[in-house]
Amino acid sequence: MNETLSQKLFAKAKTVIPGGVNSPVRAFRNVDGDPFFVRRAKGARIEDVDGNSLIDYIGSWGPNILGHAPNSIIGAIHQAAKDGISYGIPNPKEVEMAQLITEWVPSVEKVRMVNSGTEATMSAIRLARGFTGRDKIVKFEGCYHGHADSLLVAAGSGALTFGEPDSAGVPKSFANETITLPYNDVERLEEVFAQFGEQIAAIIVESYPANAGLVFPREGYLTKLREITKANGALVIFDEVMTGFRLAKGGVQELENFDPDLTAMGKVIGGGLPVGAFGGRADIMDMLAPDGPVYQAGTLSGNPLAMTAGLTQLRELEQKGAYNYLADIGAQMADGLRRIFTEKGMPHRVNQVGSMFCLYFVDEEIVNVETVQKQDFETFKKLFWGCLEAGVYLAPSPYETGFISAAHTRGDIDDTLDVIEQVVAKW
Repeated sequence: MNETLSQKLFAKAKTVIPGGVNSPVRAFRNVDGDPFFVRRAKGARIEDVDGNSLIDYIGSWGPNILGHAPNSIIGAIHQAAKDGISYGIPNPKEVEMAQLITEWVPSVEKVRMVNSGTEATMSAIRLARGFTGRDKIVKFEGCYHGHADSLLVAAGSGALTFGEPDSAGVPKSFANETITLPYNDVERLEEVFAQFGEQIAAIIVESYPANAGLVFPREGYLTKLREITKANGALVIFDEVMTGFRLAKGGVQELENFDPDLTAMGKVIGGGLPVGAFGGRADIMDMLAPDGPVYQAGTLSGNPLAMTAGLTQLRELEQKGAYNYLADIGAQMADGLRRIFTEKGMPHRVNQVGSMFCLYFVDEEIVNVETVQKQDFETFKKLFWGCLEAGVYLAPSPYETGFISAAHTRGDIDDTLDVIEQVVAKW
């Protein structure tokens, strides 16, 4: 068999890039294969370097909520670039973006732009520690908040043990300041705050955990997080990097009527360009330099091209009333998946909210990463490769969420479900 151009590129990439990729999930190791390389993307489709067209359910892992390369965003970036690509000086677009975010997200009174989700969560944690004068943070198993040292921590061996470094290069002393708990477990949460409450600066939590598939909080769980932190003088950092502006104008905190102290954002507010942000109560945010003692900086923060792209995307989402449409076709996808695997008699769970969805091959309610890990990974791999060969690109990992864009049509969803049904019929 002749070697494809993607295969040639991957072989070359491995000689100059660690693992041949610039982000691990792209390596396809969760599905026991090698990645393909993209030549171009438009709307709901991507085209690889070998000319194969695929319906895409990744959308750059969430930012491309209007689809790939929308004309409005391309035009806005082109126009903005004529005035300069980067200044390192304040520009009007970053003020516009900050105003829009504070209007859409009531819990955010002030916001600072950064360049990635990792930078947003890392900075929010530093700010929480500076504001409270405490060092310890609580995070949850299966919640991913970027690759900052304090956050690459796995759970300890017991309810009240501190975490262990989850990556080489993370000092044990850093991990000792992070307590990792199972998600949706109120009893364990109460135990930790009973013993360490006066030392805990903040809980950081994904609004809807979406890095172990897609997990939802049990009824009352978010309320418990809010109550226990207030009672102990700690903060809640809501990580809405993935969900913010994708599920609603105000993110999950709008859907759940939840009021965090700090929020980390990203993805959609960059319109496909690198971006992040964190914001919250004014009294906390005013602790940041140059007004306060908590240092944070970034040369490219508030980049005019990223701000322009993000503002264009957010305004178009609002003008088109896109959230209702996205919720409708998200439900269309989820209902179709449930029908297919119910008729096939296969154990499964489909979690879906708005334009996000995840299919698990397991006969159990998904409540935390432990239940996620019970799924049938081999069946997922079969589905992934069958769909890819038939022109549908799902995430190359059973731990990832699928993303639908406003560029997807109801016909695209029907075509995707037809492909999945045909793949499953061969099993």
